Amino acid sequence: QLQLVESGGGLVQPGGSLRLSCAASGFTLDYYAIGWFRQAPGKEREGVSCISSSSGSTNYADSVRGRFTISKDNSKHTVNLQMDDLRPDDTAVYFCAAARAWGGAQTHQAAWYTYWGQGTQVTVSS
Repeated sequence: QLQLVESGGGLVQPGGSLRLSCAASGFTLDYYAIGWFRQAPGKEREGVSCISSSSGSTNYADSVRGRFTISKDNSKHTVNLQMDDLRPDDTAVYFCAAARAWGGAQTHQAAWYTYWGQGTQVTVSS
């Protein structure tokens, strides 16, 4: 069974940092484009960041560019999302997803992805 598992969520104060990780079971992330999405209560799921299988291409939502960094750790077969300078409006459930190919602008769309994790809660509050 192919599964994605997110970890690293939690409660952090504004201005703080968290590092999310996405790992797979049943397959390796090395050959997939990986995206991070988030969904806040009452809001639609939105793309946060994505990375190609080779790590040669990345993309960020305007709201997180300069604060979040996506990276692949092929030695651990994980994809990480380093989140710095967190703000209360970053509060959401964060999901990672895997797609078989990089699709340019489409890679920022949830419909592009085949496999999804269950999500990890990130809460930014003082």
